[in-house]
Amino acid sequence: MGKSTLFRSDRVMVGLNAFEPGQEHALHAHEGMDKVYQVVQGTGTFLLEGREEPMEPGLVLVAPEGVPHGIRNSSNERLLVLAILAPAPG
Repeated sequence: MGKSTLFRSDRVMVGLNAFEPGQEHALHAHEGMDKVYQVVQGTGTFLLEGREEPMEPGLVLVAPEGVPHGIRNSSNERLLVLAILAPAPG
């Protein structure tokens, strides 16, 4: 999985995450910040509190503070996801 930070301030961080086929970001949670994802390219699965939601281009998904979430690319193509965290991680 590759991550690039596109913008960062004290209030928000915007990054681009790339998942190759078979890669995943295991369940994790953020204390004190919310995370918003927008699917840019490809398809995958969004994991949120025991649920699995399909990911496709244009879809916006939210992981509220403290809620376990993750992403899985089970497709045969790259999955690109814009990630917005507020406030920005310390």
